[in-house]
Amino acid sequence: MRYISASIVVPVVGNFLKNGVVAIDESGVVKGIYEQNDVAVLDEEKEVYEGILIPAFVNAHCHIELSHMLDKTQKGLGLPRFLSEVMKGRAADESEIMGQIALADELMWKNGIQAVGDHVNTPYSAEVKAHSKIVYHTFVEIMGLNKEDIQPRIDAARDTEFYFDANHASITPHAPYSCSKELFKAFKRAVSEDNIFSIHNQESDEENKLFRYREGGFLDFYKEMGFDAEGFKAQARNSVQSYLPHLPKNNRLILVHNTFTSLKDIDFINRQDRDVYYCICPKANLYIEGKLPKILNFIPDRAKMVLGTDSLASNDGLSILEEMKVLASHFEHLDFLQLLQWATINGARALGLEDVMGSIEVSKRPGLLLLQGMNNLRIHDRVTLQRIA
Repeated sequence: MRYISASIVVPVVGNFLKNGVVAIDESGVVKGIYEQNDVAVLDEEKEVYEGILIPAFVNAHCHIELSHMLDKTQKGLGLPRFLSEVMKGRAADESEIMGQIALADELMWKNGIQAVGDHVNTPYSAEVKAHSKIVYHTFVEIMGLNKEDIQPRIDAARDTEFYFDANHASITPHAPYSCSKELFKAFKRAVSEDNIFSIHNQESDEENKLFRYREGGFLDFYKEMGFDAEGFKAQARNSVQSYLPHLPKNNRLILVHNTFTSLKDIDFINRQDRDVYYCICPKANLYIEGKLPKILNFIPDRAKMVLGTDSLASNDGLSILEEMKVLASHFEHLDFLQLLQWATINGARALGLEDVMGSIEVSKRPGLLLLQGMNNLRIHDRVTLQRIA
């Protein structure tokens, strides 16, 4: 048994403890949380740290199979041109792809990430995930604009899903701009209510222009890539209002990016009575579009806010702490305890892992991190992280 004490213990669920003590067994399961002078731990030998002890992070959105694309795309291109670069440049030797996946997995663990919601198109990451210390939920993406491709693409996604942990994998539509209305309808018939979906949503205003007016950068993207976009008709409303009614209603849904999601869109989503989480990937948003979501729009739904890193094609690292720093520097009204909830328990709930991680509670195996360099529980660029368990 290890008894770990820190200047402040922030369990996320419940009040923080000054000089608190967390007892964990050899497998990392929390066996007790104590005040400094609790008789249960007075005589125990403790590991004592200066700093703030927190549960490990949940990265709610990543593409680990794109890890070989670090520094291979240009910043600030906007989403349609960025996608074109990724599609043209993602091919590589399998050994290189596999090696970079393994390095990214190690990096995320070192950066204090305990669980990941990861998007894939191939089985490349399956072996690394099977032996990783990190818990992954794998989202196998489906995309298709042609009617005759729908069932073959669903079948191919099912084949890919087979390679991953059956308890932590599901197929999901990739994005509204890459899926026809017919595909959404077929997908709705093909999945069960226990599936979790994770969809790229309104990452670019070009997506809203496509659905609202049938114009903008995506039409150029389709032409360049040789895709048939005839199925897209002007809807006179933003994308999420156009596609959401075609998805199964009782499944948990993670909407990813939301950079151009409006208050009207959020009101529309809320009126759908769905279990929706909003994932923000700040560094990727700045890398691709040079813009962050309007965070104030989402504050009433702060219990549904989660954080992600996106991929190394759109980021220079895979660190939830660095994503928190970006948000803290751009939105002064966001305090550390609020951001920590987004980075831990909210992400665990979104991925269905709240019974085992996301907060420091007895019987959970949350992982333990030490944050150093913080003043008055405020996050800034000089804060550092050390994994304790």
